[in-house]
Amino acid sequence: MRAYDLIMKKRDGGVMTDEEIRYIVNGYVLGAVPDYQMSAFLMAVFYQGMNDHEILILTQAMAESGDMVDLLPIEGIKVDKHSTGGVGDKTTLIVAPIAAANGVKVAKMSGRGLGHTGGTVDKLESIPGYRTDLNQDEFFDVVKKTGISVIGQSGNLTPADKKMYALRDVTATVDSIPLIASSIMSKKIAAGSDCILLDVKIGSGAFMKELPDAIKLAKVMVDIGENAGRRTRALITDMDTPLGNAIGNSLEVIEAVNTLKGKGPKDLTVECISLAAQMMVLAGVGDDVTCIELAKKSISDGSALERLISMVEAQGGDTSVIIDTDNFRKAKHTYEVRAPKSGYVASMDAASVGVASAILGAGRETLESEINYAAGIILNKKTGDRVEEGDVIATLYADEMKLFEPSEKRYLESVIIGDEPVNRNPLIYAKVTANGVETKNNLTYDFMNE
Repeated sequence: MRAYDLIMKKRDGGVMTDEEIRYIVNGYVLGAVPDYQMSAFLMAVFYQGMNDHEILILTQAMAESGDMVDLLPIEGIKVDKHSTGGVGDKTTLIVAPIAAANGVKVAKMSGRGLGHTGGTVDKLESIPGYRTDLNQDEFFDVVKKTGISVIGQSGNLTPADKKMYALRDVTATVDSIPLIASSIMSKKIAAGSDCILLDVKIGSGAFMKELPDAIKLAKVMVDIGENAGRRTRALITDMDTPLGNAIGNSLEVIEAVNTLKGKGPKDLTVECISLAAQMMVLAGVGDDVTCIELAKKSISDGSALERLISMVEAQGGDTSVIIDTDNFRKAKHTYEVRAPKSGYVASMDAASVGVASAILGAGRETLESEINYAAGIILNKKTGDRVEEGDVIATLYADEMKLFEPSEKRYLESVIIGDEPVNRNPLIYAKVTANGVETKNNLTYDFMNE
């Protein structure tokens, strides 16, 4: 078997055997298949696609290329959650404690942010002392003690994906549903949870710009999970507008804590209750309606916030910043962005808003970039809001005043103010399960009118 022949086969639209897929993945990890041949193979997949079985085998080969985490020592149903990425997406900090407060075990490995998207690990590391580098025994002990642990990806997890994604990033082959799905699901399968909830974003700040593409990606990933023996479902959620009002690491932790106190923005609160309820449904806690009510209750009675505090304490973090978020370090300077005209916020380019935040120091251009945990943006106005000329539409936070001018410029370029009222997009477009797709019009729970 030769990589050359496999590249040609996929280039010409052929269907690869299980053995052929495993050969090229394992060969690349071991160095027998060089970068230039794997790049050619990825481009062939980009153009020719893969059928469902090919994607499943590709995913399994990538997952099995490194360590496979065995969560069996942790009693109970373990549920993982993954977001395809966005701006202001601090949902893990809210949904995982809600799920844990209702008896669901959450043993989650998360990533760092890059470009316009924020990473859960970066947000958690804005908590002084919080350790994201636990070894496996420590990780398991925290889950057993608190019901929840969120750490960075550790060990030799999915080395095939790391190498392949690095190539995709520089060869314009990122936006391929088979490659996106196998990348995400290989990590989730290797991480060992019994069930997987997927939050598939759609809009200007997401990989998927159109609903049919988002649904197609969600269906592929749900099928992969189910065929790999993991109960899996997905929600299609909006990322045309940033989620919540805070963008930036400690700012987002503060907003997450406020949401767990019942004082969060409505869009963030409703979306997190919806996501947490789906995690609970997967774990067998109850049906959609029952789990929605349980999720609400764990916010109102404080039990979800208690779980977050317990996890932070167990992982070495300073719980005083969670108990009183005023204890977080503040940025040295603030700057108010004002509306250039009167009207209605017609749209916000979420990706550009994320870049404006990164300019302030809240994000990174490369994995080696330093992050200012206190930097970021608070959105004072969002899509659909009425503004008058001179109103504060955003507040910028940074340690260097020279960063405000380029950030403000990028921010204003991302916001369109029109003359006519507009409606915001739905928060949740659809739910995808092994049984099919439910649109927002016939979901059991009316997400938008809660």
